[in-house]
Amino acid sequence: MPFAKFGIGQIVRHRIFPFRGVIFDVDPTFNNTEEWWNAIPAEIRPRKDQPFYHLLAENGETEYVAYVSEQNLLIDESGDPVRHPQVRDYFDSYDKRSKTYKPRDHQTH
Repeated sequence: MPFAKFGIGQIVRHRIFPFRGVIFDVDPTFNNTEEWWNAIPAEIRPRKDQPFYHLLAENGETEYVAYVSEQNLLIDESGDPVRHPQVRDYFDSYDKRSKTYKPRDHQTH
């Protein structure tokens, strides 16, 4: 089983596309539908044998939930909290020093 590079509560950004988000769940390998998988253009389709992350994501226009492969994520160094409206459903607080969110007790896996 692959080791996850990122953890729940970390803020990450996409390597290619202009969005960022906070991780609220991690799958050790791809765990979504084949329809989702096949919707990704073949030339940029990530491998399935790596961790995939569920993000409360945002871009300059909107907030949404994203499912992203580890190879396409980088740590977000901005230090800015995420504005997604569901952040409080999953996390208690934001630590400015560590730039991470503290998961709510009932959300810990």
